[in-house]
Amino acid sequence: MDFMKSMQIAAAGLRVQSGRMRVIAENLANSNSTAATKDDQPYRRKIPTFRQIFDRELGVTVVKSGPIKLDRSAFGLRYEPGHPAADAKGYVKTPNVNSLIETMDLREAQRTYEANLNIISSTRRMLARTLEILRA
Repeated sequence: MDFMKSMQIAAAGLRVQSGRMRVIAENLANSNSTAATKDDQPYRRKIPTFRQIFDRELGVTVVKSGPIKLDRSAFGLRYEPGHPAADAKGYVKTPNVNSLIETMDLREAQRTYEANLNIISSTRRMLARTLEILRA
């Protein structure tokens, strides 16, 4: 595999992880929101997906962002009888976002992003070193 292919593959990884981090940040930002009325639904957690695509130009399989799916798990409930979205028993539906899971997913996405960034940096250093050797 040549240097340019490795950089393009790592760049595809950077794009995917960047999109993943945006979705996770949106989930975290809405983790404490509730519906405005009892007939509305609170924020539903979004799940980023990935797909593999064969890049004919590179001759390799790269990762791309897939469709963003909605988590169909049950909403949480919080007892808050004075809230406009409370049901007859006084419970308000809360988003199905678990901050701990989102934080761990974010950490994994950051580490994967950094690994792809390190690949690009290492490849650039190897290219620069190769050019120095060729000039000598």
